[in-house]
Amino acid sequence: MDRIVVERIVCYGYHGLLLEEQSLGQEFQVSLELGLDLSNHLHDQIDHVPDYRSAVSIVEEVMYGKSCRLLETLASRIADKLLTIDKVIEVTVEVRKPNPPIPGVQGGVSVIISRSK
Repeated sequence: MDRIVVERIVCYGYHGLLLEEQSLGQEFQVSLELGLDLSNHLHDQIDHVPDYRSAVSIVEEVMYGKSCRLLETLASRIADKLLTIDKVIEVTVEVRKPNPPIPGVQGGVSVIISRSK
């Protein structure tokens, strides 16, 4: 399986369990792997491959859209929408809170999910 990787799309969102997260917001980072078949790709044409700019737009649409309490929900919503992109067969989505409101956690928390058609 061939892959297009988009790393660390940064969004400011109002997602989380705590009321403070929902009202004050925080930074999120989203990384993607789009699985596809490029074995027959002979042309240097954007219309023959998924345009990863549309994948970034999908991430932004979900992140700036309806608030979610769980990272798992955010990742699932993003994955479901990414699978609507033509030629994308499978996706892996990582949604990361680099600064979660959890005492002692300094490396962030993330959820990684994979989905396929």
